[in-house]
Amino acid sequence: MNAPVAIVYHDEMLQHQPPGLEPEMRDYHARQLRARLGELVASQIWRHPERPERLSSLVELAREVDDGRPLWLLPERADEATVRRVHTGGHMERLDKLRGRKRMLSIDSTAVSPGSVDAAFRAAGAVCTAVDAVFDGRAATAFALVRPPGHHANAAHYQGFCLINNVAVAARHAMAVHGAERVLIVDWDVHHGNGTASIFADDPDVLFFDIHRASPCYPGSGALEDVGRGRARGTTLNVPLPAETGDLAVLEAFERILVPAARRFRPDLIMVSAGFDGTSEHLACKFSRALYAHLTDRLQKLTDELCNGRLVLALEGGYHLEPMREALAHCLRMLRDPGCELPPLQRSRIGLPAVREAADFLARQSSLLRD
Repeated sequence: MNAPVAIVYHDEMLQHQPPGLEPEMRDYHARQLRARLGELVASQIWRHPERPERLSSLVELAREVDDGRPLWLLPERADEATVRRVHTGGHMERLDKLRGRKRMLSIDSTAVSPGSVDAAFRAAGAVCTAVDAVFDGRAATAFALVRPPGHHANAAHYQGFCLINNVAVAARHAMAVHGAERVLIVDWDVHHGNGTASIFADDPDVLFFDIHRASPCYPGSGALEDVGRGRARGTTLNVPLPAETGDLAVLEAFERILVPAARRFRPDLIMVSAGFDGTSEHLACKFSRALYAHLTDRLQKLTDELCNGRLVLALEGGYHLEPMREALAHCLRMLRDPGCELPPLQRSRIGLPAVREAADFLARQSSLLRD
């Protein structure tokens, strides 16, 4: 009997230790960031938020709630050929030159330490291992606990703490290795997955659904009007949300936009860019921690209906440890025991008008949402 859920993790991902603004950081982007932050860093050293504890704390939580049924998998690093299905040769060369270096790479504080590039290849390999597990029957579903995150990295460049687009690499892996013809990617991180959107903007075989805090929230992309290009028009579905949006709006977006589009699209695999940064502590929206149980439950039901239960989640953002741990606990409980009792939600109606506007607009733009 296969395991209810595989958890994919490797300690090497803790070797990604991006620098903050320590005194020795004097490269161009560190100087620019120090000048921009000004008084915020004048009295103390700015520490990078994408720190190893983000992952080690979640792994600790996953082990605490382990009842003996989850299957723990140790992934290999993704090889160059696997990553090249998504990223350009120029990007691969740039990453290779960054091995062993410590520097700030951009004004948005994307940065590397000596172990970062190998950690990024391990993270991409972990999400591919999760895909392998659900296709070969070792597990019903899989959660890849990874860092650095990936959904801001585009084909040719790193961005937003992301070096390699883990979910995009694993989606291409599912197609190339396991014969998946169509993949649905759901991005519930509160920041728009601009890298994933750009990678698949021309691909009609990947449906990308992204619910996120609207511009000017970082990275400022993900407008309703961005629906894909050419033959892929209508296979990118963005749902930008206003500040303070709560649980009901997110569930409404799933029911009115994601579910009907997925039923028309009929994916062979559903993947989730699972950021846990929508809670109030992260200052963009006001999702409850319990919301992540409901989203996991809805996606489980959808995968059971459409693609033999093949569901893969991969960690993206989230920088406050306690809400992340509680959100992950909700996800893992639903993955271990599908159909178990759902926790109560907060009842704020903020964001509902924006979701209904998005549903009406996208119904005119995408054949997947037309009756």
